[in-house]
Amino acid sequence: MNQAEKNDGELDVERLRKQVSEIRTISNEETSAGRRPSQPVELNDFAKRVAAQFREEKFSPAMMTGLFRLVDFLMLFAIGCAISFGYVQEDRVMAVYTLTIAAGAALSVLFIQFADCYQLTVLRAARRSLSRLIGAWTIAFAAMAMALFFMKVGGTYSRVWFAGWFLSGASYLVASRFVAAWSLKRWLRNGILERRAVIVCGGNPARELIRNLESQSDNDIRILGVFDDRLDRRSPDLIAGYPKLGTVSELVEFVRAARVDMLIISLPLTAEKRILDLLRKLWILPVDIRLAAHANNLKFRPRAYSHIGKVPMLDVFDKPISDWDSVAKRIFDIFFATVAILCLWPVMLAAAVAVKLTSRGPIIFKQMRHGFNNETINVYKFRSMYTDMQDVTAAKAVTKGDPRVTPVGRFLRKSSIDELPQLFNVLRGDLSLVGPRPHAVLAQTRDRVYADVVEGYFARHRVKPGVTGWAQINGWRGEIDSDEKIRFRTAYDLYYIENWSLWFDLKILFLTPIRLLNTENAY
Repeated sequence: MNQAEKNDGELDVERLRKQVSEIRTISNEETSAGRRPSQPVELNDFAKRVAAQFREEKFSPAMMTGLFRLVDFLMLFAIGCAISFGYVQEDRVMAVYTLTIAAGAALSVLFIQFADCYQLTVLRAARRSLSRLIGAWTIAFAAMAMALFFMKVGGTYSRVWFAGWFLSGASYLVASRFVAAWSLKRWLRNGILERRAVIVCGGNPARELIRNLESQSDNDIRILGVFDDRLDRRSPDLIAGYPKLGTVSELVEFVRAARVDMLIISLPLTAEKRILDLLRKLWILPVDIRLAAHANNLKFRPRAYSHIGKVPMLDVFDKPISDWDSVAKRIFDIFFATVAILCLWPVMLAAAVAVKLTSRGPIIFKQMRHGFNNETINVYKFRSMYTDMQDVTAAKAVTKGDPRVTPVGRFLRKSSIDELPQLFNVLRGDLSLVGPRPHAVLAQTRDRVYADVVEGYFARHRVKPGVTGWAQINGWRGEIDSDEKIRFRTAYDLYYIENWSLWFDLKILFLTPIRLLNTENAY
């Protein structure tokens, strides 16, 4: 390939990426012109049966490799401490040993990472990686010895302890890799550790892609099937042994019914218009979206693509808040929700008593709302309406001076105290503390549900909904009585998803009480 062709290929990739980024924007012109987004399509019976087999959660490869790092650190630290107990008598010296052991264990894990010994393909082939593994462990020890020498504290440490930790740690690493290799093969065979993928678009490109993936000995991809809009001979019902499960519109419902990790589009890069049309439908889903690059006669820059085995892929969209990010966010939620309950229980108790004494009916009101990936969840609130006037579907929004709201309920809604029971939703795992606010399933503005007003509305469900969110602290809370309000709220929600971090969550969480003082739109 000459330089001009190479440059053209790189420009094609950059242009595609730019157009893909534009798909994230809210299309106000199309919705205001009366264009209705695609309505949900009923999944066919065969696809439903396939989806039912893959509803369960499983470990992702990224989570598993992270666990191996954590286990190595803890075991190497424990081995170092255990050996030191026999040689150290003074508590002061023991504290110095403990700090050194922690630093050495961390340094060892870092060097093992640099040696690429935490990749699943390496972990599954224990014998071939032993030299790299022991080499990394040895280099880590050499670096630690040099550091102690230059700090002139080497005489503080026992040589027997140092040698014993090195030999015991090396023995552990070797033994653990054989156990890991056996376990990984078993987990992959049983489907516990895999990435579930769907091929989008059939025909010869899909057939070639599937064969390339299956030829990889270290492949952790499980293909669930193929989805394609074409019904002619270019897209047969069976492709490389995998069934065609339905159309692309049905694929959206399939991903919501099954635990799918990845969508792989098997189209050449030259089919730009068709790729973009597919992405407009699929980007709302909480999955990784990849474009297979194996059939493109273009030489991409190394950072432009990733690999599944040896098959090159263009990374179009990544699932937001996944793997260890989701673990960190869950710990954040549990910690701060527990703190909030411990601090606010007198307020919640007083609110519960007030609701019970001032009107007949239950204290807690439960409402069906959209959760992660469009799943329906029961969200808890203190009841703020008269029981015989409650609107469980939220088809009619609460307005200023609404006669359905009790006097106590009006205060609870103004102060947002009615939302406090949702802290228990957070502990249950239905909600996060921070995220897009969950809307009632049939909530609407005027005579249209939100999905008919905003193209890409369901993209806000790619993450778990929250008790508070970026839209709320920017003034977009309360009644939604116009198309503009739901558009802006959705835009802020999508900004949050694209820019998420724990610091961003912390900022929103601590700004929430301040911004709630503005009760202008809270009825």
